[in-house]
Amino acid sequence: MSVAVVKEYLEGFGLADRVITFDQSSATVAEAAADLGCEEARIAKTMAFQVGDTPTLVVIAGDGKVDNPRYKAQFHTKAVMIRPEELVDKVGHPMGGVCPFAVKEGVAVYLDESLKRFDIVYPAAGSAASAVRLTIEELQTAADHFAGWVNIAKGWQ
Repeated sequence: MSVAVVKEYLEGFGLADRVITFDQSSATVAEAAADLGCEEARIAKTMAFQVGDTPTLVVIAGDGKVDNPRYKAQFHTKAVMIRPEELVDKVGHPMGGVCPFAVKEGVAVYLDESLKRFDIVYPAAGSAASAVRLTIEELQTAADHFAGWVNIAKGWQ
């Protein structure tokens, strides 16, 4: 899916005008932070996991890493990332553009507690050269198939 699809999805929440596109890649946390002129921690990276039969996205602050014991306690399985070549088919977005908006039916979306310390965060918007500026409340409201808050990140405290 493209930035256009994400913009159309976000239009339903009055947030389409918050999408930012870049001339260069913003696929990594460091690239996105440099493009936006913000600290890396405010980049809301969306990580894609396979939990049983369910593709599952977890949005984590840019300075957080997955804590495997917490992940296993939350999802009752070992963390298995969806392979990059499967992302479009399973989630609806390519590597670098995975975001919690306009995802495929059946994808579960969680937000990690590491995001709650910020007023504004920047998740991707469907491509490796995009982002969207949102408050935490807006992110929660707009997250497609929102399944809840989790606490699986480490290294950000």
